[in-house]
Amino acid sequence: MKVEHMTIPFSRYGSFLVISPIFRRDSDQKSLYIRHIRGGDEKNGAIFKIDVVRGNQVIDYEVEMEPHVLKLIAMDGSGDIVECCFSSDSSIRIRGHRVGLKLTAITGAYDYALPFPDQTWEINSFVQERRFRIIPLEGSVKVDAPFKVDKSKHIIVLCHPDSNSQIFDFAISEYQLVFEQEKSLEMSFSENALRVANEYKQWQENTLNVPAIFQKGHDMASYITWSSVVKPDGLLTRPAMYMSKNWMTNIWSWDHCFNAMALIEKQPELAWDQFCIFFDQQDESGALPDFLNNQWALWNCCKPPIHGWTLKWMMDRSDFIDDKKLKEVYNPLARWTNWWFFHRDDDLDGIAQYNHGNDSGWDNSTVFSKGIPVETPDLSAFLIIQMDVLAMIAERLEKMEEALEWKLRADKTFMKMMEHFWTGEGFRACISHSHEPIETESLLLYIPIILGGRLANEQKEILIDGLVNRHHFCTEYGFATESVKSPFYREDGYWRGPIWAPSTMLLIDGLQTCGEEELARTTAEKFCKMANQYGMAENFNALTGKGLRDPAFTWTSSVFLIAGHMINVE
Repeated sequence: MKVEHMTIPFSRYGSFLVISPIFRRDSDQKSLYIRHIRGGDEKNGAIFKIDVVRGNQVIDYEVEMEPHVLKLIAMDGSGDIVECCFSSDSSIRIRGHRVGLKLTAITGAYDYALPFPDQTWEINSFVQERRFRIIPLEGSVKVDAPFKVDKSKHIIVLCHPDSNSQIFDFAISEYQLVFEQEKSLEMSFSENALRVANEYKQWQENTLNVPAIFQKGHDMASYITWSSVVKPDGLLTRPAMYMSKNWMTNIWSWDHCFNAMALIEKQPELAWDQFCIFFDQQDESGALPDFLNNQWALWNCCKPPIHGWTLKWMMDRSDFIDDKKLKEVYNPLARWTNWWFFHRDDDLDGIAQYNHGNDSGWDNSTVFSKGIPVETPDLSAFLIIQMDVLAMIAERLEKMEEALEWKLRADKTFMKMMEHFWTGEGFRACISHSHEPIETESLLLYIPIILGGRLANEQKEILIDGLVNRHHFCTEYGFATESVKSPFYREDGYWRGPIWAPSTMLLIDGLQTCGEEELARTTAEKFCKMANQYGMAENFNALTGKGLRDPAFTWTSSVFLIAGHMINVE
């Protein structure tokens, strides 16, 4: 794919290294940087600013990207080029033809560069908490790094082609303490690029199939999911598919579920890693962190308990999740369920609450416009399904008393949910304690459609009519997260209007569960058409389909693949 302005990060499976612009306010979004994304999205991760040079003159370039190689092509008509590939998940190989390269380090107070007798250089970045080894292979590689104490400093790497071959070639390797040269450096640039191309091809072959008309989206979704995986490191006990390598450089404890779902059919081991990784860090109380990266977890908020729903969805599509796997996850899932009833039911009415919009995943939804804490029907629906799933698992594991207890708890919670939230015209939300109704036109109130067979036929009809007709959620591209007729609707309002992958996936499954196969298929087709045209963005303008926010998001990619595969199979 050829791009004038690079929006999809260049990386590879397993790597914490990225080449991309820095998409942050007041940043230079037209330049490319080599970035390092350990430590999460609090850092932009910039290590080096990249410039293509002819002699000492910086020249303009255009970007052309394939999964295995990034090309920076001189725009002066010469066709001269700089190429980048990943020789491993810890090293970037860079080769230039008839042009040079300038890397300007983004330095902190204590950073320094140190030469070694083998002509390599170590750049020690205190901000990134990593060291970077510059390894010359062909041509001229010089480092300008005068040592200064307590003064502003610069570290610049200048690479120029050999006078005979007109090529320069070098590598950048990242490490924490001790540098170990990789065997990949003994291979040529082309051999390394071919090896990565073959690895990506294998990934793509193990990606869900979609209709041919969505091939562009399939290529994009395959690359984004592959390249967004980082290797186990620190708190990340398993390979982790980040939400993005642009700036959403964490995993969140509901986003990971949709990525697991897209992997379960063809890459079940990796799917199970995605599903279980948050349970590896579960608190003694039963809570799961809001998000994780390799260095830290955030506990100020959480995310909704969709894990039972996710597990059931995956079990319906794969035999991989056997009794051994269910035994592994049963107690953690039970503790996560109980946490909501023990620690998020302040008024002790048997209905769990969200203490903040972030807890729901719908951060700024109008459901939270009147105050907190809030009781919402989607949370009860998730917990009912989770208890139904726990009952099913307990029965398979021959824990018959526990199976009965979970079933009775699920039935009791459903009855309370109906008394609490069902108005005869749909579901409502209310302030906890006072139970004062909240005036909202949020799509959140329709998520309980996932309860399927527990709902009466009349209730299903009312919900579907509200979705499609009465409350103006349905657009050419899918279901808006706030009614397009709402005074609070905003085209780029985050959860107050745009179409999102997770709400779309939940509704597709809910519609199928209610027997609305045609509407589920139409919703899937709309989403795939939109993402195929406008990219795998974090969310989308509900009226135009245009991608919004982060342009390279994995849960969007995963839902695109799931929805496309559903259409393809049918």
